[in-house]
Amino acid sequence: MSDKTRGGQFIVKETKCEDVFTPEDFNEEQLMMRDSVKEFVDKEIWPNKDRFEKKDYALTEETMRKAGDLGFLSVAVPEAYGGMGMGFVNTVLVCDYISGATGSFSTAFGAHTGIGTMPITLYGTEEQKQKYVPKLATGEWFGAYCLTEPGAGSDANSGKTKAILSEDGKQYSITGGKMWISNAGFCSLFIVFARIGDDKNITGFIVENDPSNGITMGEEEHKLGIRASSTRQVFFADTKVPVENMLSERGNGFKIAMNALNVGRIKLAAACLDAQRRVTTGAVKYANERVQFNTPIAQFGAIRYKLAEMATSCYAGESATYRAAKDIEDRISTRESEGTLHQEAELKGVEEFAIECSILKVAVSEDVQNCADEGIQIFGGMGFSEDTPMESAWRDARIARIYEGTNEINRMLSVGMLIKKAFKGHVDLLGPATKVQEELMGIPSFDTPDYSELFAEEKEMLVKLKKAFLMVAGGAVQKYGPDLEGHQQLLIAAADILIEIYMAESTLLRTEKLAKKIGEAQVQEQIAMAKLYLYKAVDVVTQKGKESVISFAEGDEQRMMLMGLRRFTKYTNMPNIIGLRELITTKLVTENEYCF
Repeated sequence: MSDKTRGGQFIVKETKCEDVFTPEDFNEEQLMMRDSVKEFVDKEIWPNKDRFEKKDYALTEETMRKAGDLGFLSVAVPEAYGGMGMGFVNTVLVCDYISGATGSFSTAFGAHTGIGTMPITLYGTEEQKQKYVPKLATGEWFGAYCLTEPGAGSDANSGKTKAILSEDGKQYSITGGKMWISNAGFCSLFIVFARIGDDKNITGFIVENDPSNGITMGEEEHKLGIRASSTRQVFFADTKVPVENMLSERGNGFKIAMNALNVGRIKLAAACLDAQRRVTTGAVKYANERVQFNTPIAQFGAIRYKLAEMATSCYAGESATYRAAKDIEDRISTRESEGTLHQEAELKGVEEFAIECSILKVAVSEDVQNCADEGIQIFGGMGFSEDTPMESAWRDARIARIYEGTNEINRMLSVGMLIKKAFKGHVDLLGPATKVQEELMGIPSFDTPDYSELFAEEKEMLVKLKKAFLMVAGGAVQKYGPDLEGHQQLLIAAADILIEIYMAESTLLRTEKLAKKIGEAQVQEQIAMAKLYLYKAVDVVTQKGKESVISFAEGDEQRMMLMGLRRFTKYTNMPNIIGLRELITTKLVTENEYCF
């Protein structure tokens, strides 16, 4: 495998803009798919928002069936099992644009196509796939995923649900309770995780939903958001499951769960994007229409600040999500070309970019919450009312920071996985970290660099930010070694640096590629967003870097590292941030929508 296809390599290598995929690179098929999904949402979901908010679970099920009729549930399913067999970018694209109108439908769609169908597609036997996947692909059946228990949330492998093999060896008897099960109210089958005997790891099972087989449910949960997403407790009492319905091997359940979450994380990031676009567009339209002091509020600096920041975070999220999606797709293709079976290639392709999946999950879920929060603020008192879409967007966004692994877990995972890759030799962190240490001991260069090319200083700044991460991570590993995972606040601070680097770099690369394609003059607002995002990223690295260094270094070492941090976060030419925001907002207000 070439280094280009390695996950996590971005932190130690320069990526060229030609090597990233961007939304501007969608081919004709992808554009048609995007437009058909948007048409479906605008016709079937957006006009019925109030019904979703009033917990119309039947409407969610009915709309899911319509999505099945149009093939949207089958995009990622191989053709051999009744699906479209499209690539990973298409899967992410559909997830993006089908999720913007309401979190209720987005959750039902994501739970079914992801954790409800994918474990069978990727881990099932040929017989299991032939039996179940075609029904799931069309929406004839819906799937649900039973992992979480009252005592097993983030610690997923600690579940108490038991599976006992019958004396004749023909079936398992499953007993236990699961909670927060999306689609439980209308699903036809469950992916259930249970422990056999005293096994260290849980095991996965495909369980058909038959109430006469010891399966009962709690009432629908009353939730802050995603109100029409069916969420119930599911109880299994001596539920009989044929041995041939074990998913993968005994004890492989934890691995299935973790790999399902990797895919779920990038798809969750995608599912937040169109919500951001719609919230930003709604806020721009309102700001243009709302007049105070004889002036549309879109002309007030305080509002313009918000609109620019909302659009910038959305643009950054798009840039990073589609970059990672194509990297995963390329990795899958490479493995298939080497003779790996599709399901193994897809598993390994996503697993390779698990770091990026965690980064995206955290960054985009927090951005969509901030975007909705500012949307409410721009609407003022009206934003707090159920009569405007901002209130429900804010409530729906809140769950995104919790499911698919909390953001705290994902922050620690991103750095932890990167360090593990370094120890395995998959990413060379040690060499570059050692060079950074040597640079700290040396005399800095006082040459005046040439910044005449687009993003010349910004690219240099990215190189420096990567050095800041290597300094912090390298120092922390030296200090604590294998005990580093016990220092959660330090890991989270390092993760914030890693996240900002990936998001800022993705945004710069997308914009540079677009500028080369259509000319700098045509993308002044995108250039402004890339510069604005990087400026804010530098602030985060400065703050989190200082917090980290002070926590593990002392005396001369601390002073040297803090001096290094100042060097690694120093601009030669500081951008005019207010000017950048003005440029972005002028475009938004003129176009009366999110237009990038």
